[in-house]
Amino acid sequence: MNVPTEESVRSALTGVLDPELGINIVDLGLVMEIRVAPGSVFVALGVTSPTCPLGPHLAESARAAIAAIAPGARVEVEITLDPPWSAERMSDAARELLGW
Repeated sequence: MNVPTEESVRSALTGVLDPELGINIVDLGLVMEIRVAPGSVFVALGVTSPTCPLGPHLAESARAAIAAIAPGARVEVEITLDPPWSAERMSDAARELLGW
């Protein structure tokens, strides 16, 4: 079984876009944690607000992106509110796209 690296998981997650903003979840700073072990990948995703309705959609899209690079691995994506997301987590590119 091909074991992905944290970097390859992060790279795969750049393909997951926030449908409202059109910016990937890595640049938005929503990827809070990545843990890779033989046979499994765990990712903790934040959301921009506790009432964000896109959490389940983003989690499923992230799960699919990771499964594509780690066939056969157990993939767990958890939505977390701790730590709370803040705009400081965004990349410079995301800030520029949003005009911040």
